[in-house]
Amino acid sequence: MKPEEIRDKLTASLGAAEYTPGPGDAAITVPVDRWHEAATVLRRDPDLDFDFLRSLSGVDRPAVGKIEVVCHLLSYRHRHTIVLKTGIDRSAPAVPTLSDVWPAANWHERELYDLFGVNVTSHPDLRRLLLPEDWVGHPLRKDYKEPDSYRGIPMQRPQTAAEAVTPPAAPEKP
Repeated sequence: MKPEEIRDKLTASLGAAEYTPGPGDAAITVPVDRWHEAATVLRRDPDLDFDFLRSLSGVDRPAVGKIEVVCHLLSYRHRHTIVLKTGIDRSAPAVPTLSDVWPAANWHERELYDLFGVNVTSHPDLRRLLLPEDWVGHPLRKDYKEPDSYRGIPMQRPQTAAEAVTPPAAPEKP
């Protein structure tokens, strides 16, 4: 199925959705209140059958006050792909879980919470995945400031003698 046909099928179920063709996978952007519904249609409609969640992550866009949540999807049966996106308010980021649609979303969403600070509502086990529970901040946000230390451990690695030496300039080519 062509990306435009996927878009048409999805908009027939949901109403308006923004479509962006691309050099890679085409993208469909839906409002956050239609996020779960859009994912369910993409997964359960037999003509679409997006049975594989390739990735789910975020993109911090502080200039517009949004965090974009992005899912890359694949249908093994139909051999087509699409990207599903939604934009959420950066000051209070929240998105419904997709772990009931694709069980693999569980860990992706925990990473989204851990690194971007997105509250994934109705998630069965939303807790940090990569960082300790008492870590302050979310490292993939563009305004994140790395702490000088964590529990008395310096966060900056001392420069070694080898790193302090400036490598010689490459010889000029004739």
